[in-house]
Amino acid sequence: MSTSGEGRVRRWFSHLLPPSHTKEMHTSGQATPSPAAILETSTTLHTEPGTPADGVAKPPPIVSKDGVPVSLGRQPSRTPNDIELETIEWGKRLTGPGDTSPPSPRELENNSGMASPVPSDSRQIISSIVPSVKHPYMNRWRIAVCCVAFFIQGLNDSAVGALLPYMENHYHVSYAVVSLIFVANAIGFIAAAPVCHTLNNRFGRAKVLSACTILNVIAFAVIISQPPYAVVVIAFFVLGFAFATILALDNVFIVNLRGGTELLGYLHGVYGVGGIVAPFAATAMVSSGARWSYFYILSLALSLFNSPAFFWSFKGYESENGTTQLLTALERTASRAATIDEKKNILRKALKNRTTLLGALLIFAYQGAEVSISGWVISFLIDYRNGDPTRVGYVTSGFWGGITVGRFILVAPANKLGARTSVIVLVALTAGFQFMVWFLPNVIGNAVAVALIGFLLGPIYPCATGVFSKLLPSHLQITSLGFISSMGSSGGAIAPFFTGLLAQKVGTVVLNPICIALCVVMEIAWVGLPRVVKRTE
Repeated sequence: MSTSGEGRVRRWFSHLLPPSHTKEMHTSGQATPSPAAILETSTTLHTEPGTPADGVAKPPPIVSKDGVPVSLGRQPSRTPNDIELETIEWGKRLTGPGDTSPPSPRELENNSGMASPVPSDSRQIISSIVPSVKHPYMNRWRIAVCCVAFFIQGLNDSAVGALLPYMENHYHVSYAVVSLIFVANAIGFIAAAPVCHTLNNRFGRAKVLSACTILNVIAFAVIISQPPYAVVVIAFFVLGFAFATILALDNVFIVNLRGGTELLGYLHGVYGVGGIVAPFAATAMVSSGARWSYFYILSLALSLFNSPAFFWSFKGYESENGTTQLLTALERTASRAATIDEKKNILRKALKNRTTLLGALLIFAYQGAEVSISGWVISFLIDYRNGDPTRVGYVTSGFWGGITVGRFILVAPANKLGARTSVIVLVALTAGFQFMVWFLPNVIGNAVAVALIGFLLGPIYPCATGVFSKLLPSHLQITSLGFISSMGSSGGAIAPFFTGLLAQKVGTVVLNPICIALCVVMEIAWVGLPRVVKRTE
């Protein structure tokens, strides 16, 4: 090797020595060691502690392009053994056993199509996320209070049919004028639709439910005092507003629980129980000579109990730990992308939603048929079947009894069979039995057919509400379901009102073709709903 070549080799190998060692050699005047000596020194320096001096030296460490050892400035490292070397892949960055650095955005994007591992206890995780009857603990009390509210509304809605003839006699008004209470109730429901969501967000569910129940107390107290008929109409408007708000918030709460459709069926079954009790109690009271308005003392007493119960059970609902807090956070995250203007126009967005519009049409027709039958079937049986007023008043109880039994018995099987198919069949059968009421000239046969109509109508409302909740975005549920409920009450007012107007001219027999036409509307609206798909929000 030439002198110049040997010098270049010496300078290159000198980079392998630590700076302190090189400095010491220059200071002491020592000659630059040979490459062999440098290799021997480097091997000795990188030998692990405890290695015998006469043992086989470990190979020199890998150096970078500029000659600096890779381990320089780091903690002392050891040479990997044969097993560890087999696990190393060229081109892959090595990390220590404690490395927990998160994946990069590119890695996340590349792995987005891969199936994520599912924990073995996924059912337990889902159970801890989705609220149920027992979780959180206060839910069982909330459901109980909601049952009382549904019972009170069932009392209020079904008592009108039995009390209507006595209200006509007391105030000396015609069919058309006495039907104004249905219209006022519907206007109250409509007025509540655009403000339900705002009231809930501003004051909280506990305060809103409690305050609306107090409004019911005031309205019932006014009706009991038998004021002029115009004041009674205003009281029914207040009842409509309060019941609409309570119904919307309770429906959203129940339907978002685990098994919400079945639970909603049971709660609406409790509503039907109120529908059974009211005609019996009202007919018995007025038949014994009591004032017709005294019936509402029962509703007033239950409302006085339910107002503080609502406040106690739903207090802290929006901020409680666990599931509700998680769901509230998810709803806030889902709605965070919306602008302020969009949040202010949430009703406008709900009204543009296909499910909201068709659902409102469906429930409009449903409650129109339900309240028309409940309110006018007794007058029909008296006028066209020569029924005894003191006896045919109980036919309304049979109708609401059918609704109650249908909601308790048919909701779960209908849900398993498929809500879409079940509702189509139930509505068609309802129209068939309405034809029987129309053309079968027998009081007993008509009473049985009316009870069967109630049995078939019963599960339609909870099944439909369950489908609506799956089709509607979560941030629109309160507004949309409130609007659907208000339109349902509108149907429960407009249909009986026009039935009364037509009955004034052609007789109460118009009840039957009106109910059959409403069944046709229900079928059209139901078939037009979108298919249920998994929400992606």
